[in-house]
Amino acid sequence: MDMSQLQQLIFGRLTLNDLPLHNPIVMGAGAFMGLVALAVVGVLFYTKRWTWLWKEWLTSVDHKKIGIMYLIFAFVMLLRGFSDAIMMRTQQAMSVGANMGYLPPEHYNQVFTAHGVIMIFFMAMAFVFGLVNIIVPLQIGARDVAYPYLNSLSFWLTVSGGMLVMISLIVGDFAAAGWLAYPPLSELKYSPTVGMDYYLWSLSISGIGTLIGGINVLVTIIKMRCPGMTLMRMPLFTWSVLCAMILVVISFPILNITLNMLFLDRFFGMHFFTNDMGGNPMMYINLIWTWGHPEVYILVLPAFGIFSEVVATFSKKKLFGYAAMVYATAVITILSFTVWLHHFFTMGAGANVNAVFGIATMIISIPTGVKIFNWLATMYRGRITFTIPMMWTIAFLVTFTIGGMTGVLMSVPGVDFQLHNSVFLVAHFHNTIIGGVVFGLFAGYTYWFPKMFGFKLHEGWGKCAFWCWVVGFFMAFMPLYVLGLMGMTRRINHYSVESGYHPYLVFAMFGAFVIFFGIVSLVVQLIVSIKQRDQNRDTTGDAWDGRTLEWSIPSPAPFYNFAVEPVVDDRDAFWKEKQMALHNKAVPMRPHYTDIHMPRNTSLGFIVGIAAGVFGFGMVWEMPLVIIAGAVVMLIGIIARTFDFNTDYYVTAAEVAKTEAALRGVKS
Repeated sequence: MDMSQLQQLIFGRLTLNDLPLHNPIVMGAGAFMGLVALAVVGVLFYTKRWTWLWKEWLTSVDHKKIGIMYLIFAFVMLLRGFSDAIMMRTQQAMSVGANMGYLPPEHYNQVFTAHGVIMIFFMAMAFVFGLVNIIVPLQIGARDVAYPYLNSLSFWLTVSGGMLVMISLIVGDFAAAGWLAYPPLSELKYSPTVGMDYYLWSLSISGIGTLIGGINVLVTIIKMRCPGMTLMRMPLFTWSVLCAMILVVISFPILNITLNMLFLDRFFGMHFFTNDMGGNPMMYINLIWTWGHPEVYILVLPAFGIFSEVVATFSKKKLFGYAAMVYATAVITILSFTVWLHHFFTMGAGANVNAVFGIATMIISIPTGVKIFNWLATMYRGRITFTIPMMWTIAFLVTFTIGGMTGVLMSVPGVDFQLHNSVFLVAHFHNTIIGGVVFGLFAGYTYWFPKMFGFKLHEGWGKCAFWCWVVGFFMAFMPLYVLGLMGMTRRINHYSVESGYHPYLVFAMFGAFVIFFGIVSLVVQLIVSIKQRDQNRDTTGDAWDGRTLEWSIPSPAPFYNFAVEPVVDDRDAFWKEKQMALHNKAVPMRPHYTDIHMPRNTSLGFIVGIAAGVFGFGMVWEMPLVIIAGAVVMLIGIIARTFDFNTDYYVTAAEVAKTEAALRGVKS
């Protein structure tokens, strides 16, 4: 074997020319990422916390710790995805007339593709699964999820997919075909570089992780509720998560199959989505949106659940119309699979088909409207406390209503024909995703932060972040509605002076920077809160006077969650119990502790997940040895798990009593 063959075997098609040494923007971003990574490693070496990090976090199967790692990952990807947004807004504000801006067209295309992929798949989805992991088992009275090892594996598969996107910033390039990668642009003939391959493997790996996580949460809710908790006694957040996970289980196989078919087109010369040899690009668009529209509700339904919890707590009332909210959530779940074609009304499906999907789109707005009115009815004559979670909720009611109205407007095929490829659609989409999903996730993050860590977040910096996000959002996206009506199309990186776009785009750029200050405020809020946690620490274990079951345990929750398995006899069981104790001055009986069965930590989830990322990197660059190594490690890890009989242990009653006494001592 000569040197060139050995090099091909190890490095595939990767060469030094694939490093963007000539691009100062990319190298600067890569250098910054490297410095951050070195700083983290340096801190770990300095504090000698490697063993702690490995045993307590990286190999943990505790649903709360996995959820916190999801949140950390989501915040990291938020910073990366928002940096792309700043780059796009700055480019569009600068590139007018003779000024071409600072981003070459091919780089700009990669930036807006990466922005969409990162924000949907690796920021919003990770944030949702983080809160779901932390809160759902606590709300249903479970000590962990149904499959703790799969929970760890799904997280590390998500991280591996995200890391492939991050690596593409430095090694090679990323896809330039848009965040849904329509063919024929995404086919090999028009995207010959590795960018599309990074796209395919990052989303395939993370998609499998999401599917595993969805199955896990679904089984947990169905099978692991505590005694007495019937479906109609579940908290609204758990109901919304149940419906969202049903959507995950049904829709994500469609995504993975679609991406695999495109992979076969590119790698093996098949013709599923080509314009010749019997292929049909429209089939890809149908399949991707059959996944894509339910994905919107996978993100927004848990946010709706968060708003239901927040509104009831800070209005100091029971949620108005619990049953109606449950049925509305279920109706949205069903109808979300009937509206996908409104994303491509202009593609020639025909007037009859367009009419059916237009009507279905209008109908799905009805259960969403039911939710809005129920939240307003809950607040009506309530004793509203304007805490940060409640402020996010009120901002959501305004912004999401605007997004919903523009969505109903575009459900009319004739209107959509005029607005479809304009930035009006971009404004609508961000109206619903930021105003609905992101505001909801921030509300849930603030609301449940004391349950995660035992102290509240700083109120002043939280309000600063809130106002920066809200004001910046309206500054950044309201001008896009006007620009869309003026005819500005999506994805353009340069325009003429005569178009009249420039003032609006400059204003939108300033809005993006205001949002940036909101993100900085969130970081500062966390740092300040940690420094002041002794003063902020919740001494009652009931930081927000919450109504649902997860508040019946200390903050933060012990690793086993519940020392005594709860029994539920009412929809607001813990609230009812507190009121009885408050009015009757009842003294709670000393609990009788028993041995608790708990899952043992395992490194196999981490190993298999990272090996999947290595395998994906090898497939991108066609590295035979790397592909084989990643596949072998994954196979060995999976087989090792099947022969691992030491997967759990018992916490003795004495240990439980000692832990509970320590928790009571801390909180007394």
